[in-house]
Amino acid sequence: MSSSIRQQKVSSLLQKELAIIFQKESRNLFNGALITVTIVRISPDLGFAKVYLSFFLTKDKEELLKNIRAHSSKIRYELGHVVGKQLRVVPGLQFYHDDSLDYAQNIDDLLKK
Repeated sequence: MSSSIRQQKVSSLLQKELAIIFQKESRNLFNGALITVTIVRISPDLGFAKVYLSFFLTKDKEELLKNIRAHSSKIRYELGHVVGKQLRVVPGLQFYHDDSLDYAQNIDDLLKK
C-alpha cells in the first residue's frame, strides 16, 4: 500500500505532536508510563489515523491501552490545538499497541541464552 506525500507529511506531523502530548500528559493521565508513538498511518482522505504505541514503565499494557482509548477525545482535542492551523480536519484517532519492540526484545533475550 503506497501512500501519498501528503499522507506521509501528515503522518509524521501527527506522530511528532502526539509524542509531545503523551509526554506532557503521561503523569496526569497515564500514571507516569513512558509512551512512545511508533507509527501513525493516515487514511487517504486524512480523516482517520491509526496510532501505534509502545509502552514502558508499566505492568499492565492492556489496561494502559484501555485508559488511552478512554481519553482519546481529550488527546484529539489537544492535538487539534496544535495542528489546527495546518490541517483542515483533525483526524479521528484509533490507538493500537505496537508489540514489535517487545518481540525484538524477546528474540534478543533468546539469542543471549
